[in-house]
Amino acid sequence: MTTQLILLGTGTPNLFPKRYQSSLAVTVDDASFIVDCGGGTMQRISQARHEKNIDALAMPNLKHLFLTHLHPDHVAGLADFIISPWVLDREQLHIWGPKGTQDLVYHLLVAYQIGIGEHRHGLAPINHPLEVEVTEIEAGQLYQDEKVTIEAFPVSHGGLVAFGYSFITEDKKIVISGDTCPVDSLIEQATNCDILVHEVYSAERFQQRSHDWQLYHSTVHTSTKELAVIANKAQPKLLVLVHQLFWGCSEADLLAEIQSLYDGAVISGQDLDLFD
Repeated sequence: MTTQLILLGTGTPNLFPKRYQSSLAVTVDDASFIVDCGGGTMQRISQARHEKNIDALAMPNLKHLFLTHLHPDHVAGLADFIISPWVLDREQLHIWGPKGTQDLVYHLLVAYQIGIGEHRHGLAPINHPLEVEVTEIEAGQLYQDEKVTIEAFPVSHGGLVAFGYSFITEDKKIVISGDTCPVDSLIEQATNCDILVHEVYSAERFQQRSHDWQLYHSTVHTSTKELAVIANKAQPKLLVLVHQLFWGCSEADLLAEIQSLYDGAVISGQDLDLFD
């Protein structure tokens, strides 16, 4: 069995040319499980499939999507994810997400119904309907087959219902924070895991933010100093930073902020980074 983590988008609502919005993939042999679907997700999936020869990311295999929360930078690529692989022979899609996911998917299908209808009933030889199964989730086990178990756990991200995810296979446990401030539930899930994927912002550059933005970020996100505390408690084998809010600091500066307080293995993730 081979379990891989591929970072598809490591960005934020602040758009950068080399960082697409939030998304990643966990592949288990020939199966793929996508977490979040920000802007550019399908482009990064295509890149990863062809540049890194990841067959699990072939279009018909994009059958499972898990949403951490419904902020636009985590779901802006959803229409593309629903429609494009369907045109390219995917026949099944199951989306798991918090309350509101069903309405989101329904209204996207309505918004694109003219184009979908032409694909389905026009000249294109598309002989299967576009059907999406949606499960609005609570904390606990969501999915299990003979190779992988997927669990959701609650995190805290302002007024939105938000979840993190654990992927447990024979050879790895990968824990994904989603967007959150520090919470005990994440530490419990991440203790001694193989990879912890966690969002972060620069504690040093935070001091230069305006008071209203300081109030926001300190309430709904996790600073480098806070993440060092989390990592010291959880002791993951590898800590991978995503959704990095640099605010002008360098990659090295961001890492140094954490490494001044945490001596475990830590990497600042980039789009298309592969961990296997």
